[in-house]
Amino acid sequence: MSLIKHPKQLLVIIAEAVLEKSLVQDVKRLGAQGYTVYDVRGEGSTGGVREGAWEADRTIEMKVICEPAVADQIAEHVLRNYAPNFAVTMFFADVAVLRPQKF
Repeated sequence: MSLIKHPKQLLVIIAEAVLEKSLVQDVKRLGAQGYTVYDVRGEGSTGGVREGAWEADRTIEMKVICEPAVADQIAEHVLRNYAPNFAVTMFFADVAVLRPQKF
């Protein structure tokens, strides 16, 4: 059996947990078929440690696999609407999927 791989884009958004509901609505409205969200902890270049010890200190990681144009549109929206006032990190990766209709 030969696997047929289909190219897609992975967009990872790491942000303050308070943004989760808005981000979920945004990614669906902007064309993503789905997403995955994790609770995460870490420290960045600014020296701020987000341990998740209390509600306002929680951080999420949202993964979205979609078409590159959709990933760009979501990232532009997040940069414009959330990044100026919230802790947000984003990155892209090329991925290959086996069932492209899911994405």
